[in-house]
Amino acid sequence: MDKTLLSNYARLVVKTGVNLQAGQLLVVNAPLECADFARLIASEAYDAGAADVSIQWKDELFSRLRYDKAPDAVFDQYPAYLQSFYQEQAKKGAAFVSIAANDPELLKGVVPDKIIRAQKAANTALADYREKLMANYNAWCVVSVPTVAWAKKVFPDLTAEAAVEALGAAIARAVRIDQADPVAAWEAHKHHLHERMTWLNDRQFRRVRIQTGLGTDVSIGLPAAHLWLGGAEKTKGGVPFVANMPTEEIFTLPDRMAVDGKVVASRPLVYNGNLIDGFSLEFKAGRCVASQAKEGEAILRQLLATDPGAAHLGEVALVPHSSPISMMGMLFFNTLFDENASAHLAFGKAYPVCLAGSEGMDKSALLAAGVNDSLVHEDFMIGTADMLVTGETKTGETVTIMQNGEFVL
Repeated sequence: MDKTLLSNYARLVVKTGVNLQAGQLLVVNAPLECADFARLIASEAYDAGAADVSIQWKDELFSRLRYDKAPDAVFDQYPAYLQSFYQEQAKKGAAFVSIAANDPELLKGVVPDKIIRAQKAANTALADYREKLMANYNAWCVVSVPTVAWAKKVFPDLTAEAAVEALGAAIARAVRIDQADPVAAWEAHKHHLHERMTWLNDRQFRRVRIQTGLGTDVSIGLPAAHLWLGGAEKTKGGVPFVANMPTEEIFTLPDRMAVDGKVVASRPLVYNGNLIDGFSLEFKAGRCVASQAKEGEAILRQLLATDPGAAHLGEVALVPHSSPISMMGMLFFNTLFDENASAHLAFGKAYPVCLAGSEGMDKSALLAAGVNDSLVHEDFMIGTADMLVTGETKTGETVTIMQNGEFVL
């Protein structure tokens, strides 16, 4: 990406992504390879009146080195100073930007147990922080810029420089920074997503059924007070923000005990530097009772066994096959992009904001209402060009929501 595009992107992240308010703190989580972009975001944040900006750097190569050589016991630990940092920043009302640009195969060959244990330790330590973000107490936004390792995975036949340029151009299109006025383009896009969200919320389906030619045929019950969300969300203080850039989805939470049938992934899942591909899951009474994968099966099984909630669904998201990212006809090997090219589900924790009245409910009440809880939340893609989605109304009528991968509204 050239400097002008990166500057436009950074401004969009601050103004539209987290919608940073004057006097607010900002935390940026960034790989070392994305340092220039992280600094541009910080600069834009200060220009917008930020009280201060903190950048938390991640060194991917060191992460791999640690998995290869560190004592086994370290993977059950998480630094107390980082736990305190994120909790304190969240309590102070900070906004959070995360740059997702991992090498899709960084941890290939690492013992799967180490990865799962390390992720579980981190998620346990940061449970309060994650809870605040998933309940929209804080504005947050996930974005991305190309890195060499990631770009070479997407474009293996190009030189490193050409691959980075090609991936940068694809990202620019996906997040609309190639347009004359990216902020205005996003306002129009949010309005379009809001129309779909309203259509679904007006009908209050009690369940949806998703079918594809790959073999997905799953019935997903929806809680009585579920809410579909999409595009912009709002913090508890009423500040609009966009959690993912790009975003093409309309999503809600399933009833954690009312999922039955089979789902077949339509795209690979990249989980912590490991590829899980060619996989399918069987659900009965809400729980995944069987799973298989052509690649990464051990990671998948351990991921589903992280805790009792990991084997239940926490999200169902509808994305048209004609989404701009899908129309690019490429695989990003990055969930932030691939989930916006395809309808998807997530196993693990649900977003409580997708249940009306959830603000005053404790964990036991949320579980009783069908809201899943887990240390993990992992999206995986199931959408196809022939996907059929139908909804069952409270009176038992079947209504077509999507046909041949497209919304019919």
